[in-house]
Amino acid sequence: MPVSSFVRLARGSSPWLAPAVATAVVGLVRAPRSKRARAIAVPATALAAGMLWFFRDPEREIAEGRVISPADGVVQSIMPWKDGRTRVAIFMSPLNVHVNRAPLAGTVTSVEHVPGGFVPAFNKESENNERVVWHLATELGDIEMVQIAGTVARRIVPYIPQGTKVEQGDRVGLIRFGSRVDIYLPEGVEVAVEVGQKTIAGVTRLDQS
Repeated sequence: MPVSSFVRLARGSSPWLAPAVATAVVGLVRAPRSKRARAIAVPATALAAGMLWFFRDPEREIAEGRVISPADGVVQSIMPWKDGRTRVAIFMSPLNVHVNRAPLAGTVTSVEHVPGGFVPAFNKESENNERVVWHLATELGDIEMVQIAGTVARRIVPYIPQGTKVEQGDRVGLIRFGSRVDIYLPEGVEVAVEVGQKTIAGVTRLDQS
């Protein structure tokens, strides 16, 4: 896998990560003198370690291709749309990297936050969940990408505003915990992935050459 050995933490992780790490540190420091601290230290340390793993943001060697995956995860569905586009839905479990990347180079023409529910992201009703809808002006025309919150994820963190020019594979935002990303491929673009296939953001090509 073309991933460097350097791993950083995702922007937007501190409201969750900082309290977990602080609790673990306090528990470990006080553990030798307090049974209560020892009881807290073990689960707090495990939680902090889990948070560090979840909020990892590894560097990626961006692949070549017209459209690359915006998310780590598994292809949940591939669905033809009425307007000729094809929707590729990628489900991200809590074990995946949750930083999303630009599928193409272009200009962000809109970033719209849509309030909604929080049913599990693999559920069909998740289309009514809280989400952020992106539109990018690219060489293939308008590209729509939707970040969908899951049952645990209650916060989507866009990194860039409308009007920003992005290169393919640039980081564009974070979804905290389980979630889904949908991308709509333009009419005429053939899909190169299949349902059940694992994807890597910035690495897996979604279109056929």
